[in-house]
Amino acid sequence: MKYLPILLLTINPDVFAQSEDNYLERITVSSDFRSSSIDKISASVSVISDLNIQQRQAQHLEEILAVGANINFASGASRGKFIQIRGIGERSQFAEPINPSVGFILDDFDFSGLVGIGTLFDVEQVEILRGPQATEFGAAGMAGTIKIKTADADDNQQTKFATSIGQNNSWSLATAFGDKITDKLFYRFAINQYKSDGFVENIYLNQKDTDNLDELSARVKLKYKHSDSLIFDMNYQYFDIDNGYDAFSLDNDRKTRSDRPGFDTQKTHALGFKVSSELKWADVVSAVNYSTSDLAYGYDEDWTYVGFHPYEYSSVDYYFREKDIASVDIRVLSNKESQILGGTTDWLLGFFAKDSTESLVRQYTFADAEFSSTYKPTNLGIYAQTDSQLTKTLSLLAGLRLDSFKTDYADSNLFYQDTHNTLVGGKVALEYNSGPATVYTSISRGYKAGGFNPDERVSSDRRIFNPEYNWNYEIGVKGYSVENDASVRLAIFYMQREDTQVSDFDVLLREDGTADFIDIIGNANTGTNMGLEVEASWQLSDAISLFASYGYLDATFENYQLADGTMVERQQQAQAPKHTFHIASDIIISDSINWHLGIDGKDEYRFSDGHEVTSPFTLLVNTQVQFALEFWTLELWAKNLLDREYYVRGFGGFSNDPRDEYAFAEPYFQLGDGRQIGISVNYRY
Repeated sequence: MKYLPILLLTINPDVFAQSEDNYLERITVSSDFRSSSIDKISASVSVISDLNIQQRQAQHLEEILAVGANINFASGASRGKFIQIRGIGERSQFAEPINPSVGFILDDFDFSGLVGIGTLFDVEQVEILRGPQATEFGAAGMAGTIKIKTADADDNQQTKFATSIGQNNSWSLATAFGDKITDKLFYRFAINQYKSDGFVENIYLNQKDTDNLDELSARVKLKYKHSDSLIFDMNYQYFDIDNGYDAFSLDNDRKTRSDRPGFDTQKTHALGFKVSSELKWADVVSAVNYSTSDLAYGYDEDWTYVGFHPYEYSSVDYYFREKDIASVDIRVLSNKESQILGGTTDWLLGFFAKDSTESLVRQYTFADAEFSSTYKPTNLGIYAQTDSQLTKTLSLLAGLRLDSFKTDYADSNLFYQDTHNTLVGGKVALEYNSGPATVYTSISRGYKAGGFNPDERVSSDRRIFNPEYNWNYEIGVKGYSVENDASVRLAIFYMQREDTQVSDFDVLLREDGTADFIDIIGNANTGTNMGLEVEASWQLSDAISLFASYGYLDATFENYQLADGTMVERQQQAQAPKHTFHIASDIIISDSINWHLGIDGKDEYRFSDGHEVTSPFTLLVNTQVQFALEFWTLELWAKNLLDREYYVRGFGGFSNDPRDEYAFAEPYFQLGDGRQIGISVNYRY
C-alpha cells in the first residue's frame, strides 16, 4: 500500500444535523436499497441537509458541492452541469452523445447528464455517494452518484414560504405545502422562481443581464396509502430553465463584447409512479418513470461584435436537443419471513429497463448545412444483492449487476453506428460493527458503455472508443464518541481504471487562420485515482458546533496519445484537485440569533487533459446571520464574502483574439460569481 497518501484527519460539516438536546443526530440515507443509517453503509457518503442548504442560501446543486470531499464541477454553461467525483466525470457536451460517469438522481428519476435542473427548494437532503455504485445505479454510477431527495406527501408535512433579494437584481419566491385529502390520500405542492442578472456586463450591448439566471421549478406529489402494506406514489416534476450564457471575454474579466450572447435553456416534464407492497414472503417495489426535455445551448464563438477589429471573424454555435427517457425498475426484497441461510441473510432481486431518444440539431456559422443526429440508447439490466450477518459484529454484503447496452446512432453526415456492450459490475464488502464504531473494507466495480466520435473529420482509428471499467478498493471507519458529541467518517480508496475514457480535442485552422475544434474521446491504457476522505463534526458546547471535510486525491492516467500526436506516458487527470476542504461553524449567540460561517477550499487543478491551463488554489467564504421568531426567520447573508476571483471553466492552446492576429495561444477563463450580499425571509410551520 505504498501508493496510499499519508492519512490526514479532517472534518465535514454540512453532513451533520443537531438534535434538540445538542447531540449529533443519526443520518438516514435513502439511496441504498433499504434506507439505513449513514454509518451502516459500506461506502464514503455525504448527506447535506435542508438546514445546510438554507445556511448556504443555495439555489442550485453547484452551490453545495464544495461541502463534500473530492467533489468538483465544470461549467462552460450557465450552471456547473458537469460533476466529477474522485476526479472522474465529464467536462462538457456539444454535438457528441455522452455516457455520464456520475449519476444524478432526483427522487426516482434518473436525470444523469441533465444536472442543470438541480434546483434545491423543498429538498430534504442531498446524498453524495463516492465510488462505483453499479449494483443499484448501473452505468450511471461508475464514479459515484448524487441524489436529491425532495419532501414527500405524507401525514407529517411542513408548510414553507421563502423569499430572498440580493445584489445583481437577484430574487427568489417559493412556497411548498401539503395536507391530507382523505385519511388515505395525501398531496404536496412546491414551486420556486429564482432570477438574477448575473455578474457579467456586456459593454457592447450595454446590458447587465446577458449571463442571467431565470429558473422555475414546480412539483406535485400524491401518496395513497391503501393499507400499511400497499402504497401508491405519484410524482410530477416541471422545470423551466431560461438562462443566458455570455461568460467569456478576450480579457478574462466580466466585461463581454458579444453581439449575439448565448443561451442555456431547458424545459422538462417528468411523471413517475411507484407501488410499494408488502407481501407475506417479500416486499415488492415497482417504479415507472417518463420524462421529456427540450434543451437549447448556444454561444457567440468569437466573443465580440462585427466591426470590433479588421482581423475579426463572426460565428455562433447553437445546439437544440430533445431528450425522452422512459424507465422501469422492479425489485423484490426479502422480509423476515423470506430470509435465507437460517434467517441470517437478506436478499433482493431487481430488473431494470431504460429507453432513451436524443435528437440534436446543430446550427453553426461555418457549417455548410445544419447538422442533425438521433441517438437511441437502450439499457436492460438485472441485479441482485445479499446482506449476511455472519456474527453479531461481522456482516458481508455481495452485489452483482449485469447490463446490456445497445445504441443506434445516425446523423446528417450519413454516419451510422450500432454498438452493443454487455457490462458486469458489483460490490463485495465486509463490515465490522462494534457499537459506536464501524469498520468496513470493500471491492467494487463500476462501468460505463463505450461509444464513438461522430465528427466526420475524426480519423477512422479514433472513431470508436471502448467501454471503461473502474475497480475500487476501499477501507473505511465510521464512528461516534462515547458522549455522542463528536463524529468521524474516514475512507481510504484506490481506484484502477481500465480503458480510461479521456476527453481531448483537436484544433484545425480555417483558411482565415482562426481555430476550429474537434471534440474527441479516446481510451488511455490505465488510470489510477487514489486518496482519502474524512468528515467530522464536534459539538464543542451547547452554543458552538464545528464541522469540516477534507479530501486528498492523486489521479493520473497513462499511455495515451493526444489528438495532436503527443504521447502521454503519465499525466494528472483533469478536474482533479489534490486537496479539497470545507470548514464550517454554527454559533448560537442568543435564543433567537445564530451565526453560520463556511469556508470552501480547492487546490490547483488542470481544466483539460488536452492542454495545461490550470485553475489556481481557491478559497471562498460564505456566511449568514439568522434571526428567528417562532415560525419565521430573517437571514442576512453573503456569498464569496472576500470577493475572491476564481474560475469554473478554462480553455487553452489557441488564440481567439484578433488584436494579436490570432498568433499567440492564450488561456481563457469563465469566472465564478463575485461577492453577493442579500436578505431572506422564511416561514415554516
